[in-house]
Amino acid sequence: MRRIVITGIGAISPLGCDMDTIWGRLTSGFNGIGLITHFDATNHAVKIGAQVRDWTPDAFIDPKQQRRMDIYSQFAIAAARLAVKDSGIDFAKTDPERNGCLVSSGVGGLNTMREQVQNLLEKGPGRLSPFTIPNIIPNMGSGLIAIEHNLKGPNFAVVSACAAGLHSIGTAARAIERGDADIMLCGGAEACLCDVGIAAFAAMRALSTRNDSPETACRPFDKDRDGFVMGEGGAVLLLEEYEAAKARGARIYCEVAGYGATCDAFDIVAPSKTGEGNARAMKLAIADAGVTTADVDYINAHGTSTPIGDPIETNAIKSALGETDARRVMISSSKSMTGHMLGATGAFESIVCALAVKHGVVPPTINLANPDPLCDLDYVPNTARQAKVRVALNNSLGFGGHNACVAFKSL
Repeated sequence: MRRIVITGIGAISPLGCDMDTIWGRLTSGFNGIGLITHFDATNHAVKIGAQVRDWTPDAFIDPKQQRRMDIYSQFAIAAARLAVKDSGIDFAKTDPERNGCLVSSGVGGLNTMREQVQNLLEKGPGRLSPFTIPNIIPNMGSGLIAIEHNLKGPNFAVVSACAAGLHSIGTAARAIERGDADIMLCGGAEACLCDVGIAAFAAMRALSTRNDSPETACRPFDKDRDGFVMGEGGAVLLLEEYEAAKARGARIYCEVAGYGATCDAFDIVAPSKTGEGNARAMKLAIADAGVTTADVDYINAHGTSTPIGDPIETNAIKSALGETDARRVMISSSKSMTGHMLGATGAFESIVCALAVKHGVVPPTINLANPDPLCDLDYVPNTARQAKVRVALNNSLGFGGHNACVAFKSL
């Protein structure tokens, strides 16, 4: 059996654009949520979001090229470049046909769609950009990364809403495991913090309206939660076959040991009330990793801060791990600090899991001031915790009933 390890990570996020800064802010409980400045939100019911901090696109992409790609693709390219640099890989010394890329997006180029529809309505059909379609499609981030790094192996994108980033990691790991590739860049990117994105999610009543206190708006598992906060960014991991990584002397964060993917087959947006699909994904990932529930020390929860979702995930964890291990395991939601990065969130939170395993530190769930009696597990409230993490699970759930879970294991 071919084993898969993480040797490179990179992220463009509401907590910053370099991993030292991001990890420092994660472990200190830094709030990445504030008032939206990307557009005038005066007339919007929701005026808060988790915007990317410290973003300087010129550091990654030529200004001329920037005008030819949607911001979500820019996030993807930048995160991939950071992951490649972090890994120390020299692609020139590898076989490009054995290297692949699977970087996904839940929505794709929403900013481009918005701009070009406005052009159509105001200026007519002859004024649309010839780059409209390439900028909209959710696989273009993956394609552009492959072009930059000459990756000629498996290359595509998974579109499963907020589970897309995590499905990408699990699918990329399977490609290496079965011998379709030796190296895979994988993850997700999203940029929906525009007027259309905010208004559309607000129309679903999915977003927090705590506009007067953005720093406390995202409060997973807290009794006073009122919805999720939209975030944005990109996160990419470089996966390698273990023996090859070891032979080249790569720094290894952890092993990608197990993967589970299921569907609720219940509702277009609401999770199954029993959490059965989420629980089954966790059970599959644990079994695939060859470990037991007693080996799991940390779960990075989907934890979106919605009234309906958090209790369901709590029950799913109890069902998957059993009452004893569910009460022992440490659980936290990074979204309390980053907001919900949609298709990028599973990839970003996989990086969190990898760093928790590597450094023995579990980031907190901030803003957990008034615990919900229905959410009665250990959510590492407000302060990071030093602890050995042998196995970490990452949960992602997407509209349409999509569930993903990946197990990360220490070496």
